[in-house]
Amino acid sequence: MGRDVAGLTVAVTGAARGIGAAVAARLAVAGANVVLGDRDLPALTQTAAALAGEVLPVELDVTEQASMDAFLDRAEEAYGPVDVLVNNAGVMWVGPFADEPAQAARRQFDVNVHGVRHGFLAAAPRMRARGRGHIVTIASVASRISPPGEATYAATKHAVYGYAAGVRHELRGTGVRVSLVMPAVVETALAVGTSHGGVPRLRPEAVAAAVERVIRRPRFEAFVPGRLDPLTRLLALLPQAGRDLAYRLLVPDQVAVGDGAARAAYQRDAGLSEADGQ
Repeated sequence: MGRDVAGLTVAVTGAARGIGAAVAARLAVAGANVVLGDRDLPALTQTAAALAGEVLPVELDVTEQASMDAFLDRAEEAYGPVDVLVNNAGVMWVGPFADEPAQAARRQFDVNVHGVRHGFLAAAPRMRARGRGHIVTIASVASRISPPGEATYAATKHAVYGYAAGVRHELRGTGVRVSLVMPAVVETALAVGTSHGGVPRLRPEAVAAAVERVIRRPRFEAFVPGRLDPLTRLLALLPQAGRDLAYRLLVPDQVAVGDGAARAAYQRDAGLSEADGQ
């Protein structure tokens, strides 16, 4: 089974619901000391109360470096040095690129890219000083492909891939591991009203299991499901005409089939509506 999860201190962002909550639940059952972070403190507290084991909810806004620093400070005060940071918080706007509100684009980059960067900046120096640590980031298969209707979201995930790859090389030999978990469409609020294309929709628990696996046996890239790895590599090798055909057959076209009405409440709550920027 590789590295033992029991006794590790793990901090998880975006943990009030969805993938983050599933990751926290799985690692707590495995014996980790889990610190849950989210900006929705009432929902976060409720999620933490339902979990078994050592768990601590802490209010967190990943778009603010000071908030991320304080989050890890609180984790260390409670359980000692953070062994694993799981960068999970993310938001997604779906629709034609020309219709995307400026606020939605800014918010996606603030949370999905700068939020991840803040996590690295808060965790990596602490881990490097100790000579050990692991930063696991929940990216997306959209790190490697760009579904129609998710142009900005895919851009943020491509950015996360590039950032994590660059930092990984800088941390080589320091004892700090970097991993990316890249799932297909997951059954969460973020994906409501979207299509899953040619790959079955995942449960958050499947992504949580993948996170536990990369903690136990670290590697840089982990696709969920695993067959997406060779598929994305094949797509990259195809000539453009073949790639376009594969996209039409396998990749969901959210412009054609996405349900904007079903997504309205999520996008408002996630700060992706133009009114939220006023």
